[in-house]
Amino acid sequence: MNKLSLARLISRIGAVLLVLATLLTMSAYRPAADREMYQLRIYHVKTVQQEEQVETFLRGAFLPTLHKLGVRKVGVFKPIGNDTATDRRVVVLIPYSSLAQLGRVTERLEQDVDFGKTGPAYWNAVHTAPPYVRVETIQLEAFTDKLRLREPQLQGPRDERVYELRSYESATEKQHRNKVHMFAQGGEIPLFERLGFNAVFYARVVAGSRMPNLMYLTTFENQAARDEHWKAFGADPEWKKLAAAPEYQNNVSKIDILFLRPTAYSDI
Repeated sequence: MNKLSLARLISRIGAVLLVLATLLTMSAYRPAADREMYQLRIYHVKTVQQEEQVETFLRGAFLPTLHKLGVRKVGVFKPIGNDTATDRRVVVLIPYSSLAQLGRVTERLEQDVDFGKTGPAYWNAVHTAPPYVRVETIQLEAFTDKLRLREPQLQGPRDERVYELRSYESATEKQHRNKVHMFAQGGEIPLFERLGFNAVFYARVVAGSRMPNLMYLTTFENQAARDEHWKAFGADPEWKKLAAAPEYQNNVSKIDILFLRPTAYSDI
């Protein structure tokens, strides 16, 4: 077996293990109705050249293939102020209508698509000149079966838009579920909706390096609009009442915030 064949075999095994891990993680609590699934693929790169290679592959090969496989809205983002001296990133958001669709598309991507033809520079890169440092994958599930990914309704210039990806870790699984309940049943999502946060998704992490965890993505016309929305949120009487509720205390141990802008070819 040559090196290329071995690399492809390892990649396929990794994809199968990810789907299996997701199934096992979710089997204990999964309801009868299918929920939307989201996959975040984060390409960590060092150089502008690597970033360009990844983007060329995404724009010319990966997104068109996902579209053909029935995944219509794929988001591609870059952190605001992507730092050339540290960790440049390209963030891809892939929504799936169900866990079954995720499995089908993953299998097709691994077995039926020849990226060597549509993205040769990326796919056939040699080990001494890889197109990225690593690829991080996070698998998520919508909080409830009624929540669906929504394309933000923004009117301002695309290069001024601010997408805010928030990650809320909890100290224990019980506290994590309590925070999910605070969003889904306690009233936090309706509060975001009333205040116009223009959310793309709300989901819990079911497979990733940071767990227990939930993530959500809100969108704004610009940074000033983002700051105004959060000021209104913090001052809202409904939020103050919810934040003070005894049943929702100490359910978040760490918050990470990533500010993003959509690329020109992003569907979202």
